[in-house]
Amino acid sequence: MSMNHIRPWRNIYRRKSRQIMVGNVPVGGDAPISVQTMTNTLTTDVKGTIAQIQAAADAGADIVRVSVPDEASSAALKLIVPEVSVPIVADIHFHYKRGIEAAEAGAACLRINPGNIGDEKRVKEVIRAARDNNCSIRIGVNAGSLEKHLLDKYGEPCPDAMVESGLDHIKILQDNDFHEFKISCKASDVFMAAAAYQQLAEATDAPIHLGITEAGGLISGTVKSAIGMGNLLWMGIGDTIRVSLSADPVEEVKMGFEILKSLGLRHRGVNIISCPSCARQGFDVIKTVEALEKRLEHIKTPMSLSIIGCVVNGPGEALMTDVGFTGGGAGSGMVYLAGKQSHKQSNDDMIEHIVAQVEKKAAELEAQNDLAAE
Repeated sequence: MSMNHIRPWRNIYRRKSRQIMVGNVPVGGDAPISVQTMTNTLTTDVKGTIAQIQAAADAGADIVRVSVPDEASSAALKLIVPEVSVPIVADIHFHYKRGIEAAEAGAACLRINPGNIGDEKRVKEVIRAARDNNCSIRIGVNAGSLEKHLLDKYGEPCPDAMVESGLDHIKILQDNDFHEFKISCKASDVFMAAAAYQQLAEATDAPIHLGITEAGGLISGTVKSAIGMGNLLWMGIGDTIRVSLSADPVEEVKMGFEILKSLGLRHRGVNIISCPSCARQGFDVIKTVEALEKRLEHIKTPMSLSIIGCVVNGPGEALMTDVGFTGGGAGSGMVYLAGKQSHKQSNDDMIEHIVAQVEKKAAELEAQNDLAAE
């Protein structure tokens, strides 16, 4: 049985939001929740930035953000955009003219921070440039850079201040008859971010970009992001996500998909179900899973694989996966296909055999999908 099988108790009812376009990627409405990341190269390093964007795209990124801190970066963006396969969001801080330049350079979306972009007049100029260049906007509220008058009013960063900031800037866009926008209200504190996002979700129908900002390194940042964003996604809040990590942007994309896959909100690549291993294991589970994760990175077709060390839970898990391997005795285990026992396989060349079975099943599923599309 495929893991794509939907069970009533697993349903997530997504908040109804209106849909906008970021380049050719729909965000909001009934569109799939898109996964984003951000480059960490110098934008003026055109070759390096293009390479990093493409690596993120190959890992599944739907949208990639690029920082535009100066005029040289705006010029570089004009060279970068035509060479990449995903829409580019220009990250704008402090200098509103960078937003105008980025829109003219081909950015699909402008991320502006209400706390530092400038007065309403400057925001209006950015709006005009976005409209003239068919560019959407993300209002990016951040607890660490709220406007001074809001900090004076509330005394410190808090959900109410973040939401007020966001709604104030939504009003500016709407007053200028601009509606192609999404919004985020990020904080590094999981509680603050979650509370702000819940308030925001009730106050607007704009698409919501989820993120726990400055979450930390690969492990700690992923845990914080999974807890903060996972709970919101479970509630149906969120139309596009970014996992902010002090790590390679490709890792952000991978972790973003893992969060969405765990909730059944996106299906991409092989979902490996494996045991933590114990003295009962019939083979080295940990090394096997590590090897399979690397060997199966090229599979984009959604499918499931169970790798279980012994017969306590192995057969049961295999019933629910496309391909399964359960450890046994005498140096061999059992291969399961479509939830049913298929054949025994020796441990010696199990990895090669499992890769071959997964690739074969992926090809079959792709053929079925192509036939259904016809």
